[in-house]
Amino acid sequence: MKRAIKLIKNRSDIGAGTRGSDMGVDAIEIAAINKGNDYFNKFPFEDLVTHNETIYQKDRNTFAKRIEKVYEQCTRVAESVCRNLQTGYLPLVFSGDHSSALGTISGIKAAFPNLQLGVIWFDAHADLHSPYTSPSGNVHGMPLAAALGYDNRDASINPVDGDTLHFWDQMKAVGTDKPKLEAQHLIYFGVRDTEEAEDIAIASLGIKNYSVSEARLRGLDVCVKESLKRLTGCDLIYISLDVDSLDCDLVSDGTGTPVGKGFDQFEIIKLINGIIKSGKVIGLEIAEVNPLLDSHGNRMAEISFDILNAITTTIIEQAQVFV
Repeated sequence: MKRAIKLIKNRSDIGAGTRGSDMGVDAIEIAAINKGNDYFNKFPFEDLVTHNETIYQKDRNTFAKRIEKVYEQCTRVAESVCRNLQTGYLPLVFSGDHSSALGTISGIKAAFPNLQLGVIWFDAHADLHSPYTSPSGNVHGMPLAAALGYDNRDASINPVDGDTLHFWDQMKAVGTDKPKLEAQHLIYFGVRDTEEAEDIAIASLGIKNYSVSEARLRGLDVCVKESLKRLTGCDLIYISLDVDSLDCDLVSDGTGTPVGKGFDQFEIIKLINGIIKSGKVIGLEIAEVNPLLDSHGNRMAEISFDILNAITTTIIEQAQVFV
């Protein structure tokens, strides 16, 4: 039995340090319209309420900016993802900033608490900071630490207490009060811009990162096959695509934290389709498209839609209903 797709539109950008990714969802829709494609009329969708207005409010949590509202947003995303999975849908989540990926992961675990989840994370960044280690305080750099329940206090540079500590503990408990993910079941593709605390975490936790150069040298198919072998013990796989995994010089700089020497869109399509063909993919997310920063018009959104359109057929063919 196959799953039907549900589009979940999460126009939240409060976890980012730069405004504009809240417009990413609409930019992708506009790209589809301009290409003469009615993709967004083919599937049911759900619009989530956001707290984007809070960027005008004074922030009391220096080491985790607007964390109380990010927590609420992740809770909304988790509830939506869980509900849709339980009613037979496969969620395709369109998010502004990447902090809400914690909500997607948490929603999957809430729907399937007894199944093992693997995460494949396409990103230029590790997103493995906590309030204890973050140099910026931007929560879109923390979703995986929250999902792992990992504070990395040995690398701490910030004194965390009060509301920040309270809401960080709440974020780690979204969906379920246990860690959603084991480090051995997290795989990176394209991570190339990290801070020392994240390097320490990646090494100590033993997280595999397929760099762009490794993927090209060894072959995309080889790396996909190997990553799936690493996740043999996982029942489900969630794919998270931060568009800064794409090369900002060759593709587009229309994202909050662009980094060079990334993948091109054809490599991303091949990698994701290979993962989907495992039959284990239970959800996919696209995040961090920022049309305000795109020096080539709406190019990042256009490329993101090309990726989305190219992988959707594979999703429809391969996605199963898990019970």
